[in-house]
Amino acid sequence: MSPSALIPEPTFDVQELYKSAKEQYNFGATITGLDLNTISLTDVQHLKEAIWTHKVVIVKGQKDLDPKKQWELVTRFDPNAPQVHSHGDIKTFQAKGGMLSKSRQVVGIPGAENVRLIGKGYQGEDHYGIKDMTVKGLSNDFHAKDLPEEQFQAGHTRFQRWHIDAPLYDREPAWFTTLRCIKQPQGPDVTIEWDDGTGYSMQSRPGLTAFYSNSQLYSMMSPEEQQMADYSWCEYWPHPYMAIEHCKGNANGLGLVNQGKEHTVEELGDFDESKVKRYPLVWMNPVTGEKAFMVHGIAVRKLFLRSGPDEQPRVLEDLTEIREWIADIQLRILKPQYICMAPVEEGDIAMWDNYGVFHSAVDYPLQGHGPRTMHQANIGASRGPVGPQPIPVM
Repeated sequence: MSPSALIPEPTFDVQELYKSAKEQYNFGATITGLDLNTISLTDVQHLKEAIWTHKVVIVKGQKDLDPKKQWELVTRFDPNAPQVHSHGDIKTFQAKGGMLSKSRQVVGIPGAENVRLIGKGYQGEDHYGIKDMTVKGLSNDFHAKDLPEEQFQAGHTRFQRWHIDAPLYDREPAWFTTLRCIKQPQGPDVTIEWDDGTGYSMQSRPGLTAFYSNSQLYSMMSPEEQQMADYSWCEYWPHPYMAIEHCKGNANGLGLVNQGKEHTVEELGDFDESKVKRYPLVWMNPVTGEKAFMVHGIAVRKLFLRSGPDEQPRVLEDLTEIREWIADIQLRILKPQYICMAPVEEGDIAMWDNYGVFHSAVDYPLQGHGPRTMHQANIGASRGPVGPQPIPVM
């Protein structure tokens, strides 16, 4: 009898997301029959495997989830990880968060401070001990190309910023992010515009999070491109979000506009060279074995490109060249048919694989739709990404 036969079956059900004929993304699932307040160790392991397998899962029926239990679940996914949010405590995040913390309120839930309140609008007289708070929320101000206010109020919006939840300095990227939906905006759909000359757009309910699969992107690369990506790696900025705090993004939410507004390394102040992150361009899924093209283009400082183990890497340090090289690949997946607007409802909690998908918030006009209230938590991983080939010692 194999050891796996001794492990009890999960008590919950997993159902792949329904897709229309126009939708061509190949990931996502809903989970029912699970109470995260009382989840067993066996079901934690099965849930962990489900996230690695399906990349984005929506656990239904969690309206009574205790924030302390949400954080406890995050730590149970990765018990050997440092017991703090992947971006550090709130004080550290505000000091070194750069563009992530700029003009943004970051509030921890009292008694469960590693669970962060995010959303938009008035959060009520007393939200788990947070009194009379109005959250500004993210916006389209990140884009270099303005979105006229009258268009926004009429329901036209954009992807805010395609990214993974990763500090990219000191701590490893979170394996998973958990995002519990407490209050969802209502009202008419919004129209997400690419505004990049492609003419692409798509409809969505307000307040949803968008995803695309970097494993699916890898499958769109030629064999020659895949081989180069398998053997190549990148280096991120020290304190990367501080380095790009004055930069603006493209209108489609993918990558930065080349404006020369990055800080110099000297301007970033003291940093520990041993904490600067160098990651493979391709990350391996520990359960499915899939390869994903995982390059967080807004924060890359150097690319090291080669197509074999004995080849001297070609080093790219010009940011314009780096961004063009990355965008040439990533734009292949940034089309409406490959985007999943995860169909989260109030009481659901979304969980996703930061080693396989990119995600983006999508802003919406508060007037006519109402507030959005979410609880977000993740933890810097105990073990970082593994590529198909090791990064050589340079």
